[in-house]
Amino acid sequence: MSITLNHTIVQAHDPQQTARFLAELLGLAPARQLGPFTVLQVGPTSLDFIQTDQNILQRHFAFLVDEAEFDSIFQCIQARGLDYWADPFRKQAGEINHWDDGRGVYFDDPNGHLIEAMTRPYGASGCEAEHPHPLLDCGK
Repeated sequence: MSITLNHTIVQAHDPQQTARFLAELLGLAPARQLGPFTVLQVGPTSLDFIQTDQNILQRHFAFLVDEAEFDSIFQCIQARGLDYWADPFRKQAGEINHWDDGRGVYFDDPNGHLIEAMTRPYGASGCEAEHPHPLLDCGK
């Protein structure tokens, strides 16, 4: 059996709202309730949202999507008037990136978790890319 990530627990102030937000933006099936968890299935892995009234420490969730899915997600981001960035440090507001000669965008969920949609995995195109990922040491 190959090892896969089955699920991760994600704190949310309103689990149903957060799951609905991500399902709509990412084009996923609606979440289901499983005991205290609101379970959003993302491929073989699920995000299991649990309610908390405490402060939430930000986490980052990156989703690899195809070009058509990216278009749809980006249109939803713009239609909702969400802030978005080309980078995880939120320095390039209102822009997307083209790392690995693909496209990527960062935005916040309702709890402040940083969500990323990208069309190419980090470093996938190596230093030969017109726009190599900034994490690569390409000597440029």
